[in-house]
Order: sequence, then structure tokens, then C-alpha cells
Amino acid sequence: MFLEKLSISNFKNYPEAELEFSSKINCFIGNNGVGKTNLLDAIYYLSFCKSYFNLIDTQNILHNKSFFSIHGTYCKNDEQHDMISCTQKISQKKQFKINKKEYGRLADHIGLYPLVMISPYDRDLINDGSEIRRKFIDSVISQFDKFYLDDLINYNKVLYQRNALLKQFAEKNYFDSSSLEIWDKQMVKLGNNIFIKRKKFLTEFIPIFRHYFEFISGGQEKVTINYDSQLNNREFDELIAVSLEKDRFMRYTTAGIHKDDLEFSIFTYPIKKFGSQGQQKSFVIAIKLAQFEYTKKVKGFKPILLFDDIFDKLDDSRVEQLIKLVSENSFGQVFITDTQKPRIEKVFSTIEIDHKIFEIRENKAFEIPNGK
Repeated sequence: MFLEKLSISNFKNYPEAELEFSSKINCFIGNNGVGKTNLLDAIYYLSFCKSYFNLIDTQNILHNKSFFSIHGTYCKNDEQHDMISCTQKISQKKQFKINKKEYGRLADHIGLYPLVMISPYDRDLINDGSEIRRKFIDSVISQFDKFYLDDLINYNKVLYQRNALLKQFAEKNYFDSSSLEIWDKQMVKLGNNIFIKRKKFLTEFIPIFRHYFEFISGGQEKVTINYDSQLNNREFDELIAVSLEKDRFMRYTTAGIHKDDLEFSIFTYPIKKFGSQGQQKSFVIAIKLAQFEYTKKVKGFKPILLFDDIFDKLDDSRVEQLIKLVSENSFGQVFITDTQKPRIEKVFSTIEIDHKIFEIRENKAFEIPNGK
């Protein structure tokens, strides 16, 4: 599977842009702030129905315009060609279509065109709170398991209703255990399903992650990922029961899979506190490459891989090592952004692989001749 063509209108800083891509490696080069990352975000939209960076769709419309549109043509199995379209108008519902047929639910599209994005913002996986790490797990599993995605959506709905009821009890100074039990039963059933699948995923994922970290670091450092869940030590129904008084006092649900987290360690120490910038960057890149490998294994074909400005703070030999890695047949279509044209051209002078290089300037993308 690969993206053949991309057409955008009024998306972020681009009034219009049309690009045709190599099925292997495509590079966007240019100064900071010219819109290289915006092209990657348009591609991300076509897989996930949303932006990687700004979840408020209308804020991605070019200033003083009334809409944006993104259209992509994908080739699957060398013969199937699909047109994916996303249109957002001001004060209207987002439209998402496949071959001109609109989806009833955006969730039905997730996973059809799997994609992995590696970005400087991924450092948030290490530095931010547990929610972003749960979202990472959920985004990976949801690309290949529709039932998981449905359970997750329904769990969050039940959690919302249960929290609203707890708040209502406190405000009106009464308590009705039978009405709360209705939501408890649903939470336990859905939560157990999610917990089991998260645990299974991480059991298979962590060895792949360690393999890629060893490749990037040269095998000099030992790293671990630990799944921290309250359900590791107690059944969910028991957990809900023993947390009831605390829930009533706090006015929200304090226990459940919505509190799950991942603990990242290097040499048994938290990488957030004890890892250098280079170690943290290598850690995150390894996580995303493992995501790619795992998704490819489950889906049976290669996801699209996006590298957004990841070469900063990496020496030339490490850059070349990564390019060689993704040039191998185990990887499919790759998109790369970089500020240094000489660096990219130097790498491709030593690696023979089909590629295109686009220079980004003045809100336009220009293909560099002989970039293939």
C-alpha cells in the first residue's frame, strides 16, 4: 500500500498543492516554518480522520478561507486505487469519504490505511502525563482491532455517565446504589476486554521495541517498558467496590483502566529523569519503529511511515543508518522532512533506492529534478 497522489486546498499554509509520490521514499526539505510538517499532517489526516497536531479541525483552515480539503489516491496490491477525501467547512460537520462515499462513522475508516508518525512531539510520550501514553496504546491497537475501538468508545461513554451520576449524588446529597450498579457492570465488562487486549499487545510489542532500541543505540543500554495497571493486582469488580467511598468523596471514578500507564526505564531508572536527550529520542524512535513492525505483522502489509524532523541532534552516521534501515524491503513508503538539503542529497548519493525530493518554499512544493 502506498499514497500515489496528494491534493490539498486551503489547508494550514497551503492555498493549493498537488504532489505525486514515489512508492518508496519522499523527502520534503526547506527552512523551519515553511510548511514541511503540514504536508505530513495532511497525509496523517487521510489515515486517522484528524490532525496529529491540532484536534480542532476548523483551526486547520487557511486564514480567511471558509474550508479546507485533502484528497489522496492510494494504491493497494498494485491494482486497487482508492480515493480518500476529507473536507472541513466552517460551522459544518467534517466530511470523510472513500471513493466519494461518505462514512457513517469515522471509526469505520481507522485502520484501513495504517500509518506511523515519528515527530519531535513524541517526546511528550516520556515527559507528559499518563493520558498520552494510554492514547498511544489505543491508537496502535485500534488500527487493527475494531472491537477494541468500539469497547474503548463505549467505556469512555459509561465513564462519563458514572462520573456525572457521582457528581449528582454529591450535589443533591443522596445516594442510589442500584442506579450506579448499572454503569458499574458495563464498566467492568468493557474494562476487562480493554485490559486483556492491552496486556497481550504489550507482551508482544516490548521485545520488538527492545530490538529497535538496540539497533539505534548500538546495544549499549538496557531499556524496559512496564504496564502499570490497577487490574494487574485486583479484579475490576473488586476494584470498583473498594473504591466506592473514595469515588463518592472525589465525585468521579478513581479506579479503572482509564488510569493505566506505561513506565519507561533505562538501566532500571525512569528515563524521564535519568535519560539524556539522545537516549530519550532513541527511546521514542524505537517505540515508533516497533509500532510500525507490529502493525505490519498484524495487518499483513506495510504501513506508511512519516519521519518529521527526527534527524536533529543525530550525527550523520546515525542518520544514514536510519535511512538504510527504512530503505530495506521490510519497510514500505516513507516520508521525511529535513531542513538540510545537503544532508539528504549526501545520504541518497550512497543509497540506491527510488525516491523523490521536494523543496518547500513560498507555500508551495517543488519537485527537485533528478531527485529519483
